[in-house]
Amino acid sequence: MHVLADPVRREIIAALKREPLAAGEIAAQFPVSRPAVSRHLRVLREAGLVQVETVGRRRIYRFEPAPLVELDRWLDQYRHLWDSRLDALETEVYRARRERAARSTMSADQVGRPGKESA
Repeated sequence: MHVLADPVRREIIAALKREPLAAGEIAAQFPVSRPAVSRHLRVLREAGLVQVETVGRRRIYRFEPAPLVELDRWLDQYRHLWDSRLDALETEVYRARRERAARSTMSADQVGRPGKESA
């Protein structure tokens, strides 16, 4: 979902996930201009990821998870492709750590016993 490619939009979603916020409260959290935040909110609204409600003069934004749930359902058919690869990566990382620890221990033993040769 290209909408979430922008880190500011991801941070806006994270903030709105915690609680609904007024546009000004959202803009105050970012080092970008208010018009830039407004554009980000518009993109998120058009993608259906946020809902807006006008309360007096304030526009209150709320996170809408439905599009992400739909995306997660679609991705589920591909999840097995990376799950097995991540498991293999985890196994390799642990193996490399064990080997490094063994080499480190062996080196420390050799340093601690100068002049001793292996048979």
